[in-house]
Amino acid sequence: MAATQPLVQLRGIRKRFGSHEVLHGVDLDVHAGEVLCLIGASGSGKSTLLRCINHLERPNAGRVLIGGELIGYAERDGRLHELPERRIRAQRAGIGMVFQHFNLFPHMTVLENVIEAPMRVRGYSRSTAVATALDLLGRVGMAAKVDAYPRHLSGGQQQRVAIARGLAMRPQLMLFDEPTSALDPELVGEVLDVMRDLAAQGMTMIVVTHEMGFAREVASQVAFMADGRIVEQGAPDAVLGNPAHERTRSFLSKVL
Repeated sequence: MAATQPLVQLRGIRKRFGSHEVLHGVDLDVHAGEVLCLIGASGSGKSTLLRCINHLERPNAGRVLIGGELIGYAERDGRLHELPERRIRAQRAGIGMVFQHFNLFPHMTVLENVIEAPMRVRGYSRSTAVATALDLLGRVGMAAKVDAYPRHLSGGQQQRVAIARGLAMRPQLMLFDEPTSALDPELVGEVLDVMRDLAAQGMTMIVVTHEMGFAREVASQVAFMADGRIVEQGAPDAVLGNPAHERTRSFLSKVL
């Protein structure tokens, strides 16, 4: 991959559910080390776009490339053919995903949640997976909870474990789908602090968020979505401070 080529390239992404088209030909570039925040009203297509990036949702048209690799498909004779699920899972291993509702395994301890995928998918030995997990849980402030079960953790603690679990796969890209929206207000800060640290360490991140303060402070670029399209995109100061499009101004007037 050339140094100037974006790590993430979306070209003409379309997605429909039945007769309802949710994404209308979205194009997007994210370079290595950048943090892109996707903002917009509920139903604008942000989460669907995020899930198309790692093929949790299959686009009806368009291409997703990460590190120059086509995600979810192989191209033969000018046509796209969907990869076997095994190959798609292998591609997803390099794309960390943090969900709104944590999605931890309730029957596993914190440590077991973090080591499961590296051992099963990456083939790490247990000792290597445990060493990596302990390091990551320390980084997210959860080292004292390695033997706890998710039901004994606050929402903020569960989300920090979920971030460690995503990082344990050593991804080149982290996707965050409204990671703080299910949290009580007093717990939001602890999760955003972890994400700030990740950004400072150079992790490439795409974040669907309603946290405008975080977007202004941490994002390399902000993209405002409405009706399945990116209406406006640019530096945080420009999009959030001096938006050019009336749709963006209207949205921001309700959330800032």
